[in-house]
Amino acid sequence: MNHRTILISGASIAGPALAHWLVRHGFEVTVVEKAPALRGGGYPVDIRGTARDVVERMGLLPRLREAHVDSRRLSFVDPDGAVLATIRPEAVTGGTEGLDLEVRRGDLADSLYSVVGERAEFLFNDSIATLHEHADRVEVTFDSGARRVFDLVIGADGLHSHTRGLVFGPEERFHRYLGYCFAGFTLPNDLGLEHEGVTWNVPGRAAILYAPTPGKPVHGFLTFARDEPPFSAFRDPRAQRDLVASMFTDTRWEIPRMVAAMRDADDLFFDVVSQIHMPAWSAGRVALVGDAAHATSFMSGQGSSVSLVGAYVLAGELATHADHTAAFTAYEKKTRAFVELNQALATAGGGVVAPRTQEQLDARNAALRAPSRRLPSGDLGHEANTALVLPDYAPTTRPYAPGLPQRN
Repeated sequence: MNHRTILISGASIAGPALAHWLVRHGFEVTVVEKAPALRGGGYPVDIRGTARDVVERMGLLPRLREAHVDSRRLSFVDPDGAVLATIRPEAVTGGTEGLDLEVRRGDLADSLYSVVGERAEFLFNDSIATLHEHADRVEVTFDSGARRVFDLVIGADGLHSHTRGLVFGPEERFHRYLGYCFAGFTLPNDLGLEHEGVTWNVPGRAAILYAPTPGKPVHGFLTFARDEPPFSAFRDPRAQRDLVASMFTDTRWEIPRMVAAMRDADDLFFDVVSQIHMPAWSAGRVALVGDAAHATSFMSGQGSSVSLVGAYVLAGELATHADHTAAFTAYEKKTRAFVELNQALATAGGGVVAPRTQEQLDARNAALRAPSRRLPSGDLGHEANTALVLPDYAPTTRPYAPGLPQRN
């Protein structure tokens, strides 16, 4: 391909993964990230199926195995806290025991950044302000005031992508609300949980405690069904806390402690469960990857995996085709069916995490007690996360090795 300079917006998962593969194919890459540094910590994310093949080709398996948190069981409790069933995580996700990887989001981002090394330019604490596309280039003005010219621009800046908004229009055109809201936060591990998750349900609501690391605070999630998004709460943290608390007035199990922790949390994350659906992931010299193009939602359990796969294919197609339009078309053709299968998992995921009706909750609990101990979501998940066989591309440079001279 003749277009050699590429700007990537976003340095979470899709952005650094794409940067790695692009520099391996000989492109000059700049990554701009609005945060002042890589974001550390965060809740664990899963890497399974085709995505595991991607990180293996990146040479990251040893490092990610070390970071693997190894969740061993998921327990489901009734409204009074009595255990209904305990199952392996793979029974829900459709993954493969011993092969799947589960790592903190920050550990994954750091690992991806490490394999890019100094071969890509990273601009932290900055963001794209304007884009002006010409026949042979894209002129970019950054929030810092700097102006640069690139051959192509890729938006890898997440569900609420600023790049997508600049090029494709308002998020409302592509945003699909799935009927749930959630609050995530950390709180003390008073139950002494280790390598496990516990889910409490009443119809339309779920409270989850997730303990990936012994002796550390647990992740708490309060999820509830709601017909319409709570637009008035999006930019008002106090309104968010009040809304969540109003949905969880129960005095049973750990609910009062979780609500109190949610109100006091300094790491509260509130959002709606939603996806991005777009008729096309590119326009001219700009394309999207990861959640910016096709967010699957956390209820699919596949957001990071799908982003890793998309980054690999996009870079490979740009290296294969002489024309960026042909490359973008091939990227979308090869990955869209895989993406849509994984987006469809969110519906099954909602039925497992927070069944809306008593009938649905009873059906889920019956499936949990069945001899197979494998939920329908597990079969769907296995089909989706292995649905794409990675194409073979031929990188022109060897993997990054800190301290060794690198061939351009």
